[in-house]
Amino acid sequence: MASSEKQTGFEKLAGKALRLADLVDYQDGAIVSREIINKKTGTVTLFAFDEGQGLSEHTAPFDALAYILDGEADITISGKALRLKEGEMVIMPANQPHALKAAVKFKMILTMIRS
Repeated sequence: MASSEKQTGFEKLAGKALRLADLVDYQDGAIVSREIINKKTGTVTLFAFDEGQGLSEHTAPFDALAYILDGEADITISGKALRLKEGEMVIMPANQPHALKAAVKFKMILTMIRS
């Protein structure tokens, strides 16, 4: 590929050994996301939530796995509250209401399966 051609995020990352937590940075008072893979069958997205930031309750038509890379998150699924810490994960089932909030700033990788 010529150096003048624009690479997609996937092409820049493919075939390299990378530390996920280093691919997205915290921003004061914000939620930052970076899509790593986007295919018909699913997506992989990195998030960095500043302390107190969150996503209000919502549903998604697909199963999703949230894995905490750094920090701590409060995740509620169908009314059940969970506190996840670095190295922990939870599966959020399709069509069940869920919400996320940063207990302290946290980073996560969200893998959504569309089948």
